[in-house]
Amino acid sequence: QEQLVESGGGLVQPGGSLTLSCVASGRVFPLYAMAWFRQAPEKERELVGGITWSGRYTEYADSVKGRFTISRDNWNNTVWLQMDSLKPEDTAVYYCAIDRLQQRPRVVVGKDNYDYWGQGTQVTVSS
Repeated sequence: QEQLVESGGGLVQPGGSLTLSCVASGRVFPLYAMAWFRQAPEKERELVGGITWSGRYTEYADSVKGRFTISRDNWNNTVWLQMDSLKPEDTAVYYCAIDRLQQRPRVVVGKDNYDYWGQGTQVTVSS
């Protein structure tokens, strides 16, 4: 059974950094793209970014480009979201998700393309 477990959220001041991690089990992790989404109160869940199964390509939302970095370790079934220069508008619950199809050549955007999700971890950016 697939399972994704996030960790690393918390409270950080504007301009600070946090690193989220997501450990996957139950699927052949190296064959699947991974993505990070976030959902702020009363807002739709949105894609933050993703990384292809090989780690060769990444995609980011315009709002986080240049500040967030996604990486993965296929030996340890782990994907990370490094968040720098955090802003109050980054406050949200962050979720990792795994692509429903193997070995896509690119990261796909829509939520429906991801079939398993972690429980979410809260990130709060506030002074």
